[in-house]
Amino acid sequence: MKAVVFTLGCKVNDCESGSLIRGLQQRGWEVFDELVPADLYILNTCAVTGEAEKKSRQAIARVRAVAPEARIIVCGCAAEKTPELFLKKQNVRLVTGARQKSKILSLLDEEGIALDEEDKKYDEMLPPVSFKARAFIKIQDGCNNFCSYCIIPYLRGRSRSRTVESAAAEIMSVSAEEAVLTGIDISSYRDGERDLADLLLAVKDAPCRVRLGSLEVSVITPRLLDAAKCVRDFAPHFHLSLQSGSDGVLKKMNRHYTAEEYLQKVMLIRSYFPDAAVTTDVITGFPTETEEQFAETCAFVRKVGFSQIHCFSYSRRTGTNAAKLAELPAEVKSRRLHEMLALAAQLRADYEKKFIGRTLELVPEERKGEYTVGYSQNYIRLYVRGDIAKKARVVAAQPFEDGLLAVQEAKGEIHG
Repeated sequence: MKAVVFTLGCKVNDCESGSLIRGLQQRGWEVFDELVPADLYILNTCAVTGEAEKKSRQAIARVRAVAPEARIIVCGCAAEKTPELFLKKQNVRLVTGARQKSKILSLLDEEGIALDEEDKKYDEMLPPVSFKARAFIKIQDGCNNFCSYCIIPYLRGRSRSRTVESAAAEIMSVSAEEAVLTGIDISSYRDGERDLADLLLAVKDAPCRVRLGSLEVSVITPRLLDAAKCVRDFAPHFHLSLQSGSDGVLKKMNRHYTAEEYLQKVMLIRSYFPDAAVTTDVITGFPTETEEQFAETCAFVRKVGFSQIHCFSYSRRTGTNAAKLAELPAEVKSRRLHEMLALAAQLRADYEKKFIGRTLELVPEERKGEYTVGYSQNYIRLYVRGDIAKKARVVAAQPFEDGLLAVQEAKGEIHG
């Protein structure tokens, strides 16, 4: 019997899908992560934006085109948000939600809607099977922040975390060259009195590079950065969510910091890791955002000097507080998005130029034509001619596509 676990959305979904793949394999299924002909499809959906929801619904039609008679199970955030809508789709037999996904493996023959309201206990899933070079390790789920634009806390539930022992055991046993600690809000990671800094100290001798996923401003403290310094192979890359550089917009978004407070945390990071990549997310066209406030955001991201910016146009999510506000015209949102994308490209190029002629450590991820492609410790996308199988030292040579062209040092592979 063949099964497909198809994933849309975030790295947390990727982790959970990998766990479902392992569970299906243990039950004797041959499992794929692409839409190939199969008997069973589990679609792990996303609802972070309206476009993500649309793609989640379209995935069902894509399945029917490949396997018209196959059984379909839909889970994830979009399924949690509108379960009845998905159940009406042809061939969809079961709709589960975004919580307690481990239970799906015991519901393969069930039909209907089976949402789980449990959001107090962390759902311990099997170690995920990964089809990627980097291992994404889920350490936390849920969110307590309730940003005014975000639907995810309503779908994923409240914050809950793995134990330090459970998370550390998985990190210490990975065979990948890099482990990325991920969750919906890893800044809120708690195991009793222990926090994210304690988890880093527990894996300070990890056999691979350790990278943190997306962070909130509040978690950037000397305690966390001291712990990061103790990790044998820590990736100096901090994805620190911004969303806006205007204090007025930040307040409307229910973000719990000012632009100045954010800047102070970036300066603290750079006092510990001078070459650190500081990446971020920015939402353009938020309701009530004026031209002056957008200009404040543009000026602020220049001042910070981000190495990468993930730019999003505001997407209205029914059920959130921001959905009650009047939206800006589509052309205004589109123009601001394109302006921010252009600024992001400029800042990325400025950051990457600083490393031309310097040695970086490449973790190879994929083959693209004649190049091995992967990421450096500070999250620069690197292209190297030829085959590189393991982490290697390379010298950045020149700008190339969406990163830098590099050449391998003599005896550049790094072992242990």
